[in-house]
Amino acid sequence: MDYRKQAIECVKDTVLPLHARQFRECGGNLDLQYMKYGDTATFFAEILEPGHVYEVGYPSCVCPRLQYGETRKPEHCECSRQSILYILENLLPEKQITVETLETVLTGGSRCRFRVTVE
Repeated sequence: MDYRKQAIECVKDTVLPLHARQFRECGGNLDLQYMKYGDTATFFAEILEPGHVYEVGYPSCVCPRLQYGETRKPEHCECSRQSILYILENLLPEKQITVETLETVLTGGSRCRFRVTVE
């Protein structure tokens, strides 16, 4: 399965425009964006090293495919990792972004957590 393609289709017209608007509103500063918008019912973000390392994620699984009962496979969480990567690559095209999966609901975690590194 091409999780990258699936992730882009899932977020390109919904989550990406929202994050892009927030990013512009915060002057293109990811730290400010996460301070302002990083604690909602559906998304969290913690700044571990300003401008460099973050923990982001979801308090519960937000995947529509899971919600519609299409999948419960833990490897599908790669789609969420890819969506975070795609959004950040669009916001910060000049930066090297890596996203590491820390835990997900489908792998038995209490929430979905990802470590983001911006170089």
